[in-house]
Amino acid sequence: MFSGKKVYHILPYNSPASFLGADDIFEENRKHISISGVQKKFSVLLEKNKLRLAREGERGQYILKPVPDGCARSDQMPANEHLTMQLARQVFGIETAENALIFFKDGEPAYITRRFDVSEDGAKIAQEDFASLAGMTPQTHGEHYKYQGNYSEIFQLMRRYVPAYKTEAPKLLKVLLFNYLFSNGDAHYKNFSLLETPMGDYRLSPAYDLLNSRIHITDKDFALEDGLLPKNLAQGKIHRQFALLTEQAGIPQKIFNDMLELMVSKSRVVEKMIAASFLDESTKKNYWQQYQARLKRILKR
Repeated sequence: MFSGKKVYHILPYNSPASFLGADDIFEENRKHISISGVQKKFSVLLEKNKLRLAREGERGQYILKPVPDGCARSDQMPANEHLTMQLARQVFGIETAENALIFFKDGEPAYITRRFDVSEDGAKIAQEDFASLAGMTPQTHGEHYKYQGNYSEIFQLMRRYVPAYKTEAPKLLKVLLFNYLFSNGDAHYKNFSLLETPMGDYRLSPAYDLLNSRIHITDKDFALEDGLLPKNLAQGKIHRQFALLTEQAGIPQKIFNDMLELMVSKSRVVEKMIAASFLDESTKKNYWQQYQARLKRILKR
């Protein structure tokens, strides 16, 4: 699918639909960034309104995710991620990586996102994911290292490495609430990062890799094996668990209550955005039904 001349239509998160011509993209020059499950990622650059794959030794500006193989409704994955990222940013005010939905000339979609760890002049900005911060590797913690533990541990790491913890911790809590409501069951340790600021300290990075994973695979409510809290505390209704996580993270309960009120008050806007998305009709229905089910569960006390 990457050989020959391709044409892309770009649908960014913050502007009307636009058109972009794509450079020749050759299969033999493709560069894998990482593989999580079935999803492949490619490093690409934008030159004179044309996209091309990064060559050996080049630093890509963008990450391109085409339609993957080996999962249910794989052709819907780019639109799923694009929609979920738009909901996070536009409806719930979550800072996200810049992103767009693009289309090859033959109509096949792909998801593209701008790297926030690369500056406008191409310099690398220091970024550390939480697996690295926790010292978790396949060698030390086994093949599924990034899925071990619980989200309370991520807050503990933030306390250690983020000077502005009181400001940044609520941002993480909001992303976790969003992930639950929108069935993102692949939010593992490597999908959360710290980003260096111009002052030389660190803050929570923009959110990335947000999508409704249940559209494509059968997974649990949370990516991490123990869920929100250690096993001895992860009991009771989900609302209680989030409230306890908030307390353990040192976040005022009022912040959690206000955040939850916001998250559950946007159903009408969410429904409209799903309807206007590039998902097919069947997937739109599935996406909406899953969201409604999660809303009901999180409101139960």
